[in-house]
Amino acid sequence: MGEGTGSEPTAAHDVALARAVERAQGGDETAFALAYRSVHPGLLGYLRGLVGEDAEDVASEAWLEIARDLGRFRGDGAGFRGWTATIARHRALDHLRRMRSRPRPALIEQDVLDLPAARDTAGEVLEALSTAQALALISGLPQDQAEAVLLRVVVGLDGPTAARVLGKRPGAVRSAAHRGLKRLAKELGA
Repeated sequence: MGEGTGSEPTAAHDVALARAVERAQGGDETAFALAYRSVHPGLLGYLRGLVGEDAEDVASEAWLEIARDLGRFRGDGAGFRGWTATIARHRALDHLRRMRSRPRPALIEQDVLDLPAARDTAGEVLEALSTAQALALISGLPQDQAEAVLLRVVVGLDGPTAARVLGKRPGAVRSAAHRGLKRLAKELGA
């Protein structure tokens, strides 16, 4: 899974996101709303993979923290997506600890599956999945593979950023995502 898969935001998208974040840090509420609309769908898909139906609640907690700490963020658009994913992951893990359950892949909303994709393994796998199939297949992946696939494909993070979110080496995340996508492709007969 290299750079430039169709589900990853473009460089122009990241530049626009970085500008919106910078303006939001200066108090521009419209810019914050733009950053939110840009990042939230992927973040929500990632959280659904971790906490299932509680994703909306966990996302709300994460966005409260993101808004509160926005002035501390330093980085570009891709960095902002990684920073928000890290915060969301921490809130999800806190939620799971409270619920005394393990993270488990869950249903990915259809609007997340409809993200544009180039002709690559990740895009082809997502295009071929219905919501029900996504639930069945992703829930069958080991947790590390499911989370790596969600971060790389749904959130659109690059390998090093996904690795920072998960607290793992980039090679381990790249390998987990590759194994997960390969397993999904095999399940689909691709």
